[in-house]
Amino acid sequence: METPDLKQVVEAYVEAYNRFDVDGMVAHLHDDVVFRNISNGEVNLTTTGKERFRQQAEQATQYFSQREQRVADWKMADNQVEMSIDYTAVVAIDLPNGLKPGDTLHLLGTSIFRFEDGRIILIEDIS
Repeated sequence: METPDLKQVVEAYVEAYNRFDVDGMVAHLHDDVVFRNISNGEVNLTTTGKERFRQQAEQATQYFSQREQRVADWKMADNQVEMSIDYTAVVAIDLPNGLKPGDTLHLLGTSIFRFEDGRIILIEDIS
């Protein structure tokens, strides 16, 4: 897969994420996809497999009434896309970190997508 095509796949994933479109998010995932959320240097969530990713993504849609990942920068490499992300969300439920419905969450981070056989095999969200 050509590098521009990888970027287009990731752009489609981000657009689906911002629309709360779980089907769109999983459309380009490898069956064995691994997802990791890393916060303050610690892995706080890992899923393995497309179906487990889907379950987590569907659950996560309930956490926020609005959410948006804005890409600040792209880095392309063989079979990998790395993005600097500016993330903003409005909380919809009480969260364990003390945030309440209506609170705004703002994070800066990095998302890494690795590809195998033309599909996303790894997603790491780092903040």
